[in-house]
Amino acid sequence: MNNLSIKHLITLVIFVSLSISVCEAQNYKRSIRNPERWLFGKSLDNKKEAKIKESRGVVKAKKKQAANEKRLNKEYDDFVKKSQKRAVEIQTPEVQARMKENRREAENRYREKNRNVAKNTRKAGKKYKK
Repeated sequence: MNNLSIKHLITLVIFVSLSISVCEAQNYKRSIRNPERWLFGKSLDNKKEAKIKESRGVVKAKKKQAANEKRLNKEYDDFVKKSQKRAVEIQTPEVQARMKENRREAENRYREKNRNVAKNTRKAGKKYKK
């Protein structure tokens, strides 16, 4: 009976050692990121679309349109600046001073609001950060 328990013990130890080595070998399965690539050599997900080269006329027209849009945006910005300056210039000196002060106060309120928002989001981020 003693021989029987020793044989069982030895087979149990061998079985456990083999199963541990098999489990350790499976740790390296994670290094294969895409099993399709391992099986077929290429990923089936990456289907490249054919590149279509546009004609010179189309490319030229797109560039011309982009330049025209850029010019129009610049002209609009200049117009807005000039109209704002004119709106201030036609006022009396007292009103001009009041307008400048109001603009400064509005900018300060805007900056303060942004600071508070940034500070509050930092606090919230720290609060829920794990």
